[in-house]
Amino acid sequence: MAIGKTIKAAILDLYEGQPNQGMRCLREILNTYAEYNQLQLTFTEFDVRLKNEVPDLSFDFYISSGGPGSPLDSEGSAWEEVYFNWLQQIETWNASQPQKKYIFFICHSFQLACRHYNIGTVEKRRSTAFGVFPVHMINGAAKETVFTGLKDPFYAVDSRDYQVIKPNHQRLREMGAHILCIEKDRPHIPLERAIMAVRFNEYMIGTQFHPEADAEGMRMYLQREDKKQTVIDNHGFDKWQSMVEHLGDPDKILYTYNHILPNFLKAATA
Repeated sequence: MAIGKTIKAAILDLYEGQPNQGMRCLREILNTYAEYNQLQLTFTEFDVRLKNEVPDLSFDFYISSGGPGSPLDSEGSAWEEVYFNWLQQIETWNASQPQKKYIFFICHSFQLACRHYNIGTVEKRRSTAFGVFPVHMINGAAKETVFTGLKDPFYAVDSRDYQVIKPNHQRLREMGAHILCIEKDRPHIPLERAIMAVRFNEYMIGTQFHPEADAEGMRMYLQREDKKQTVIDNHGFDKWQSMVEHLGDPDKILYTYNHILPNFLKAATA
């Protein structure tokens, strides 16, 4: 970016008007990054699912948020058609223009992208994944620029009823895409491990977990009776208690928060 130029970012809000911590976290990350690096950075939010809003091509980079509900039931909907048309416009731009547009997909957006590109099977989980869990890198993902500085495994906030599994390796090869990490590897359990991050191409990357999640927001969620009970029902009280303790550990959520999206912003604003 030229010195003194204002960097324009777009946040695609897929929360469908539901209360969430994700948008607050994304705003804080962008503001903190701009202040720390003394950047003139502005951002605009677009309500994708309620207003069929998507950004134009005047933005330098895009972050597409998580969101509630099924990433399958929206197939063929008006907002999804608008969303995928926007994605196609970004691909067309990047194929022909020297100044590239970067995209980061989070959770629900990641699942939509995986379905759109047919790089894996999206299906409902047997039980809700919610809490703080280890994420394991694969295929040389330690060399991924967005993961620079992370340990293997690293810890991330997971909050989903759906999952991307059964990678379509032929399609991945055709796209030049790479799976970067999976959920905790448990060889003694005969279930597919979810794909937790994919590098779709040089300018597009996404995670099925929430790299924007901070300790404050996660603590609020874990203290909610419904979320607390979900963790206890699926993993036991000791697991819930350990998750709460992880929130104060600088090597866990805070470490992920301070690396993944800031690394993406560094690449997108270079």
